[in-house]
Amino acid sequence: MRLCLVTDSLGNMSFIEMLAASASLGYESLEFACGNWSKAPHIDLDELLESELKRDKFVSAVKGEGLEIEALNCSGNQLAPNEEGRAHQVVVEKTFRLAEMLGVKTIVMMSGLPGGGPKDTIPNWITTSWPPLTTEVLNWQWNEIAFPYWEKTVKQAKEHGIEKIALENHGCQLVYNPQTLIKLRNQVGEMVGMNLDPSHLFWMGGDPILAARHLGAAIYHIHAKDVRIERGFVGTDGVLDTRTIDRFFERSWNYVALGYGHDVHWWSEFFTVVRMMGYDGPISLENEDLSMDQLTSVKKSTKVLQEAMPRDFDSARGVGLL
Repeated sequence: MRLCLVTDSLGNMSFIEMLAASASLGYESLEFACGNWSKAPHIDLDELLESELKRDKFVSAVKGEGLEIEALNCSGNQLAPNEEGRAHQVVVEKTFRLAEMLGVKTIVMMSGLPGGGPKDTIPNWITTSWPPLTTEVLNWQWNEIAFPYWEKTVKQAKEHGIEKIALENHGCQLVYNPQTLIKLRNQVGEMVGMNLDPSHLFWMGGDPILAARHLGAAIYHIHAKDVRIERGFVGTDGVLDTRTIDRFFERSWNYVALGYGHDVHWWSEFFTVVRMMGYDGPISLENEDLSMDQLTSVKKSTKVLQEAMPRDFDSARGVGLL
């Protein structure tokens, strides 16, 4: 398993600064955020698509630090029934094109979330089976929107030489857990797998280790991100918290640096289990801890990764630089 970094984790740094910091911390590859939910601080899609010279310089800078491009990430909501959805789809298509030009074989994204009917303009996440109308809405979302979109998108991905699309199990998306991923996969085939992110299962009450055992070979990518369930808040209000993540001081759960929600022992078991299930791809650190500065959070999380991943990092570059 490779030590990978989601580039947004150091989004306050320039491209060159981010590369240098990633290399010094011992990272081996990078997952570049290309737009949509991300501001894409380290990549200009249009510039790279238009200029072979710019692409060569981009790749040379990455390789110059001893790094590889692991995946391109275009996570957004391309199924939103509005202008934002159409704009997100444009980024998806551009990301597929750039992946082909760069020889990148893995795309990380989200499934998307439609509206609740043909006249809706706002996405609608159905999380219960009551009242009965919710089941009708959910069936419409899958059968009329998601399945046709993903059948078409899988074909497009193949045309661009992409081998894997890893969907993040994120809230407010049709695919948010193993059951929903398998539902889509059964319909559109094995191009689609899961970007298993433990943090989202944590706040939804799931067990990422059991999820990994259930998914097996359907795990295509892993985001290393932690969540802390906040005592004093969750007991009163539960985990369905609509307060924005910058209000971390009053939320019932928060994204945190690795080890600040679940200890090294938990992460060691998680990585061991995914390895037992045959996964040998990247472990991609995604940092969204707002309680400390980005570099500090990345450094602390990296220590947990190097201790918990079933690899010998003693001779890896970067050890001792933390």
